[in-house]
Amino acid sequence: MIKEVSMLEAGMKAPDFTLSDKDGKPVSLSDFAGRKVVLYFYPKDNTPGCTRQACAFAGSYAAFCEKNVAVIGISRDSVASHQRFAEKYGLPFVLLADPERLEIEAYGVWQEKKNYGKVSFGVVRTTFIIDENGNIERVMPKVKPDTNAAEILEYLS
Repeated sequence: MIKEVSMLEAGMKAPDFTLSDKDGKPVSLSDFAGRKVVLYFYPKDNTPGCTRQACAFAGSYAAFCEKNVAVIGISRDSVASHQRFAEKYGLPFVLLADPERLEIEAYGVWQEKKNYGKVSFGVVRTTFIIDENGNIERVMPKVKPDTNAAEILEYLS
């Protein structure tokens, strides 16, 4: 039985985690203490929407760096998949593998989805902005892949 957990909300403490990046190195949310973090959850590497979203973040990466904001993408894909995805599209930001869905479920983004009348569970494309103290500042559920990065930069301005 798959249990659906409520999505975390603004004002809550962001759960810390340690997951492997595209090179197999452990990365923790607490590594970014003192900086804002854009933490985005997406369904799958190399799919059209996820590729557009990742490329939009890559295209805006310099602007995030200027603001001292870290960008982290998380999906259920493997370390090897993330490595291929990052190399193929020149993604300069952190991609973390969560194949066991530990953080995907902790943040409440593993939810029921309906597609052409078929019901299944999956990752709902969601972005969290986490403040310098590790608190969730803003939650952006069901974001559009093409405009997510630009919306966040506008919000941070």
